[in-house]
Amino acid sequence: MAAAPTTGGGVGTILAAGERDYLVRNSGEQVKISSIEGGIVALYFSASWCPPCRRFTPKLIEAYKELASHGKSFEVVFVSGDQDEEAFNAYFTKMPWLAVPFSDSEGRKGLDGRFEVRGIPHLVILDAKTGEVLTGDGVEFVSEYGIEAYPFTPKRISELKEQEKAAKDNQTIHSVLGTPERNYVISNKGDKVPISDLEGKYVGLCFVVSGYGPVEEFTTVLAKIYGKLKEVGEKFEVVAISLDSDEASFTESFSSMPWLAIPQGDKKCQKLVSYFELSDLPTVVLIGPDGKTLNSNIADIIDEHGMDAWEGFPFNAEKLAILSEKAKAKAASQTLESLLVTGDLDFVIGKDGAKVPVSELAGKTVLLYFSAKWCGPCRAFLPTLVDVYNKIKEKNSDFEIVFVSSDRDKDSFDDFFSGMPWLALPLGDERKAYLSKMFKIRGIPSLVAIGPDGKTVNTDAKAPIAVHGAEAFPFTEERLQELEKKIEEMAKAWPEKLKHELHEHELVLTRRPRPYGCDGCDEMGTSWSYACSECDFDLHTSCALDEEKKGEEEKGQDAAPAGYVCEGDVCRKA
Repeated sequence: MAAAPTTGGGVGTILAAGERDYLVRNSGEQVKISSIEGGIVALYFSASWCPPCRRFTPKLIEAYKELASHGKSFEVVFVSGDQDEEAFNAYFTKMPWLAVPFSDSEGRKGLDGRFEVRGIPHLVILDAKTGEVLTGDGVEFVSEYGIEAYPFTPKRISELKEQEKAAKDNQTIHSVLGTPERNYVISNKGDKVPISDLEGKYVGLCFVVSGYGPVEEFTTVLAKIYGKLKEVGEKFEVVAISLDSDEASFTESFSSMPWLAIPQGDKKCQKLVSYFELSDLPTVVLIGPDGKTLNSNIADIIDEHGMDAWEGFPFNAEKLAILSEKAKAKAASQTLESLLVTGDLDFVIGKDGAKVPVSELAGKTVLLYFSAKWCGPCRAFLPTLVDVYNKIKEKNSDFEIVFVSSDRDKDSFDDFFSGMPWLALPLGDERKAYLSKMFKIRGIPSLVAIGPDGKTVNTDAKAPIAVHGAEAFPFTEERLQELEKKIEEMAKAWPEKLKHELHEHELVLTRRPRPYGCDGCDEMGTSWSYACSECDFDLHTSCALDEEKKGEEEKGQDAAPAGYVCEGDVCRKA
């Protein structure tokens, strides 16, 4: 985040306010600002209530102490964003540096404005003598480079980036995994394994964090692939790169992993986050036998193909093409049983938990309904889907829906399922994870349509239901094209312009190449809308023409669980 340039007067003119010419230590001691008017000063905008701040503060403390031990002139001044003095004192107690007194709220507010602080943690690094801003990206630089970034000048950061580029150009397995002090990785038994043992092998760098569901699910599959590749004699190893903040969490999760790891807490872990520009989890970077990076993330391949991904090793273009062809063949041979039957799990359930064999659904069009009670958009969509289901069933007995729940407890599942006239997978059923990966479910509610032959006919059946209702059945491309042609003919009779009570401006009939949200019923739409040319407002043609509206918002107090965000008509993993 950019900081406003400051020139002239040094930190004295920046930090002093009114008659206050001092800062404070956590002991209460007052320290004259003039005593730090030399070297480098960092203004640390932070607060105890902010989780990212609490994660960054230990890193800054470590860098602060290391620079002091090396005799470097570096001071930090805490500018608190806490709401009360008690919280400020509890947080400041852990900090070895200075602070603007909490009582000087105007002084703290002035610094927020002067340096355009829009989010925390935020670290502005100054030349104390001149007051010049060296960087407003101190959090990023300390996180990525630690004390190597000192004195945090643009020149020094440029040097580090050049060194990083040179390191990538001359990358070896030793430069990736080792440090001047450490030439080994460890097993989950604590054995030290020389990095030289990995020379000439394919090495997957697996970034892990304990307690994060997607990573834990992924490493379970990766462990099976790892075992299979070992079994067939491939030269493959995995090294875990832990992002855990404490050793106990790392030790617990690492104990179930069959591969190696960089020791927990090693600074190399954080450096590799920057080095490989980590942006998502799970991530597995594949290093080749020559130590060069072959693939920045094979986790995507494993997510797509599951256990079958081992056959694509070492994931070069030739092997990936073979893997893709196999996936196509598998999709071509897909049946409802291959999707919904796993071992003894050959049934779905009706009301009161009654088991219904999957075989009874064969030959029907089946919608897999990914949903949950805690999801507001799911609750809002349910009445529409129930109405569509009943209308389709009146004319087509060869139709069914199977609820695939993301609820966290049985009471929520039972309550939500009680309002559904169809079938379901049992709560917590292992088939849910497989189906979610198979159809790449990124948000709920989602509907996947399976045809009578067991083949997938539509991976987003919610959209045509929102637009066409029961007429969308059986959700095939051919049927949807028929409906589009029908709408095109109908559109010829619609007025080009109209006024509607929901909006003050005139609305114009508009062809929509992409889905849009209706401001009347809050459902998605396609093809045509009545749109305002002056502002972002759209209505379904049915809503604008006062035809029957689809769906009705269901009220509820259930909140999305941790790790999910609900926006518009969908809830996604954060």
